[in-house]
Amino acid sequence: DNVLPHQHGEDEEKIIKDMPSDEMARSVSGILKLLGDPSRLKIFWLLCHCEECVINIAALTEMSSPAVSHHLRLLRSSGLIVSRREGKEMYDKAADTEMTKSLHVTIESVADITCPG
Repeated sequence: DNVLPHQHGEDEEKIIKDMPSDEMARSVSGILKLLGDPSRLKIFWLLCHCEECVINIAALTEMSSPAVSHHLRLLRSSGLIVSRREGKEMYDKAADTEMTKSLHVTIESVADITCPG
């Protein structure tokens, strides 16, 4: 039983019960670290609005294709984006999950930008 050394009148039992687990904290922290890179954040934001190939993402972000591919691999492995193949071309977009939708809204809210039409 967690008994706090100082009682401040808060509902400590409820707070302790609802506190994220270590595993959840690691997972959320990992996602936030991933999006802590400005290039990945821009790529993720872009893919929240459209499906694109590496060449176009590179042009839009003024990065090299290999650098974009590296960032896409990390975003894909975290589940933030998904890919599909059409012939020889791969297309990426944000995954259709509550997490990606929440992150998208949060990024736009913090950056005070509006979704493109």
